[in-house]
Amino acid sequence: MDLATHYTKLFTESCEKISNDNYVIDTQIDDLSDSRLGITLLIRPTEEIKNNIQLFLNELKEVDASQYYYPNSDIHITVMSIISCYDGFDLNNITIQDYVAVINKCITGLNKSAINLQGITASPSAVMIQGFPSDTSINDLRDNLRTAFKQTTLEQSIDKRYSLFTSHLTVVRFRKPINNKNLFLKILYKYRDYNFGKFEVKKLELVYNDWYQRKEFVKHLSDFNIK
Repeated sequence: MDLATHYTKLFTESCEKISNDNYVIDTQIDDLSDSRLGITLLIRPTEEIKNNIQLFLNELKEVDASQYYYPNSDIHITVMSIISCYDGFDLNNITIQDYVAVINKCITGLNKSAINLQGITASPSAVMIQGFPSDTSINDLRDNLRTAFKQTTLEQSIDKRYSLFTSHLTVVRFRKPINNKNLFLKILYKYRDYNFGKFEVKKLELVYNDWYQRKEFVKHLSDFNIK
C-alpha cells in the first residue's frame, strides 16, 4: 500500500471512530509515575514548518483545549525506535558509542532526501501530519538498521510494536473525551490537504526519550549529518 492510500485509509477509519465515540484516550499521558523510556533515531522539521503546525493546533485548541498538543520542541519524525520505551530502561546499562557506530555504518551513502508535509491524518488515539519523502532513502535506512542491529548482541526492540514505514509527525493525542467532536472533525477535514511545507533532511538525532518525546525528559545522545 502506498503512503497516500495508507494515510487516507487511516484518516477515514479514525474519523468514523471519533464520530462514533470509539476513539482511544491515553490514560498514561498525565501519569507522573510513568517511567517508560527508550532510545530513538529521529528527524526534526524546520522551525517554520513547526510554526505552521501550531497554527493548525491553535484552531483545534479553540474547540477543545483539553487534548494533548505537542509544542514545537517535541515535534519530530521517528526514523526508528531502537529501544522502544519501557518501564525500567536505564541508559547506564548500554554503551551509547556502540549504537552510534552501527548507525554511522547504516547512514553511509544516504542521500539528502526532502520530506513534504502535506495534509493531516489520524489514528484512533492521535492526529498526525502526513509526511511524504522525496525518495526511498529513509526506508532504505530503516532496512539497513534492521539488518545491522540484528547482527549485533546490542539491546534493541526494532519492529517489536510494528514495522515503521511512514514519515508522519504526531501532533495531538487524545487525553480526554473530545469536546464538540463535530467541530473538531470539521477542522480536521479543513486541514486534510493543507501544505505545511517541505524541508531537506540534513541531520538525524539519536535521543534518550520518554513515550511522548517531551523536552524535559529527552537527552540528546548524538547527531548524524547527512553529507
